[in-house]
Amino acid sequence: MIPPAIQRWHAIAAARDPAGLDDLLADEVVFFSPVVHTPQRGKPITLKYLTAALAVLGGDSFRYGEQWIGANSAVLEFFATIEGVEVDGADFIGWNAAGRIDRFKVMVRPLKAMQAVQQAMGARLAAATAPGG
Repeated sequence: MIPPAIQRWHAIAAARDPAGLDDLLADEVVFFSPVVHTPQRGKPITLKYLTAALAVLGGDSFRYGEQWIGANSAVLEFFATIEGVEVDGADFIGWNAAGRIDRFKVMVRPLKAMQAVQQAMGARLAAATAPGG
């Protein structure tokens, strides 16, 4: 059985629409980026990262592969293409007793893919924080 938090995440990812994220994320959520050394703590910054990721990775090539489900966490393997670069990654997602995501870690390989993700995400996040963005 797929837990409700993961069902909701899959629906958001499939729709490429971040509208449901605010309700799905716990206030104390922690986001672990594949390129940022320190954990990003709190809903506002996690919303920014996941919204950017949906835009950057959520194109027609994005798909989830295997998934491994635990009592309060899951690992979701994903694949995408950015500017011709094949991205192979995994989302490590945990949820609290209320069914809200309280931790989200992203891993990406190979190095060329991580660099493509870093560049695209950096541009997207900069545009989102620019005046009028």
